[in-house]
Amino acid sequence: MRIIGLDPGSRITGVGIIEGDVLVHAESVRLGGGPMPERLGMIFARVQELIEAFRPDIAAVETVFMSRNPQAAIKLGQARGAAVCAAVACGLEIHEYAPRAIKQAIVGRGGAAKEQVQHMTRILLKLAEAPAEDAADALAVALCHLHTAQTRARLPAGVVLR
Repeated sequence: MRIIGLDPGSRITGVGIIEGDVLVHAESVRLGGGPMPERLGMIFARVQELIEAFRPDIAAVETVFMSRNPQAAIKLGQARGAAVCAAVACGLEIHEYAPRAIKQAIVGRGGAAKEQVQHMTRILLKLAEAPAEDAADALAVALCHLHTAQTRARLPAGVVLR
């Protein structure tokens, strides 16, 4: 199963693509400081390009976390919407994971620091060096979905994970 993991941000959007526990592609899409509508268009276009180039089977996206700054949360939600719309437009099924669930799946602690996520992503994917922070977060989303899907496949019919 080839999975594209998305960690949307209004300045940098992380994208990570894995097939099983093998890295296919990872990048941090730097959006610059232009107007928000232009940045959203850049997210949409780049995610579509990557989906067309690497043909993932499924998309996994980090959900919006609650911020103390409402404007930041709104911008993050818009960035997430652009990434999700690009994946949906390409026909991908979307799976969403909360930041704490991703950290729990990758590091073993829902309150893990970004450096810990980078480190474990490097270990799990057997990389020589840690990927960039935003790319590592996106790869962690993809790995979280991989592990969740593997667990679901082992459960008896009718058992639901929460």
